[in-house]
Amino acid sequence: MTDSTTTADLDVRLEKHRVELTGYCYRMLGSSFEAEDAVQDTMVRAWRSYDKFEGRSSLRSWLYRIATNVCLDMLTAGNKRARPMDLTDSTPLAQAALSPRPDHTWLEPMPDARVLPTVEDPAEAAVAKESVRLAFMAALQQLPPKQRAVLILREVLAWKATEVAELLGTTVASVNSALQRARATLAERDGHGGEAVVSDPLDEEQQKLLDRYVAAFEGYDMTALTALLHEDAIMTMPPFDLWLTGVDDITGFMTTLGASCANSRLLPVQANGLPGFAHYKPDEEAGGYTPWAVQVLEISDGRITGFHCFLDTERWFPLFGLPLHLDAVDDTLDDALEAESDQVEEGV
Repeated sequence: MTDSTTTADLDVRLEKHRVELTGYCYRMLGSSFEAEDAVQDTMVRAWRSYDKFEGRSSLRSWLYRIATNVCLDMLTAGNKRARPMDLTDSTPLAQAALSPRPDHTWLEPMPDARVLPTVEDPAEAAVAKESVRLAFMAALQQLPPKQRAVLILREVLAWKATEVAELLGTTVASVNSALQRARATLAERDGHGGEAVVSDPLDEEQQKLLDRYVAAFEGYDMTALTALLHEDAIMTMPPFDLWLTGVDDITGFMTTLGASCANSRLLPVQANGLPGFAHYKPDEEAGGYTPWAVQVLEISDGRITGFHCFLDTERWFPLFGLPLHLDAVDDTLDDALEAESDQVEEGV
């Protein structure tokens, strides 16, 4: 294409699909950064081959076909992203050891704004949020790549079996068989932390629970925190494979190995269709606060059931549009975060 107007128009048309394609690739790959790489590759391939696009399907369907092929190519190595509880048994606090595993081991968090396009139908929005929650994402990673694609396209995006068959170059019978096998695999999983029930937007009781959590965590009040945690709550800390179960071990860890997190600050974020927080702990050398984790919380029946801390802050905080340092008193922080959030929503 040499006409600048045509080129600009195509760029706009492609960009309209970036968020939903990122959500699709994220569900396929389980990695925030690999998903964005896959979408960028999809856009480049679409731009370069647009002259060959015959229009027999919609531009959206064509882009999904390209994105599916990109993801399947990336998944040929067979790596399955996971959570700590998918790899090891729960560790008693007395035996706790912080053993890291490589980045490619872990299911990664993702800001809602990068993967959840704005939709008018509340039911459609709810399905989209549920389908990026950590428990569902972890279950998806257990499926063979093509079953994964079929389940996402049919169950999450509500494509018809005929449309999926055309996209994958197979038969409707094959699609239905793959969907049945995928459903059976998901039904067999015990779903650690899979019972999260979160309203959209948060209802009054859930918001009060989060407010109490912030007060308890920032005050490092273990008695108050105990009252908020489910008795079987789970705490994870990728890239470490350690995970803890139960109030006593979680609060015990926080007052021993995690004692340096006392007097921290929490700033709200939206991640994986769930409430979360950017966790800053005191910076003993420079003053103020330094990034420590992106927390993603799972809630059910008025209690916190999952407490997942992603510690690779040099990667996660820029992804979420978060500053890499907080002053002790920072009156401009809210404005800065709002500006960063706008950039994330715009795909900057």
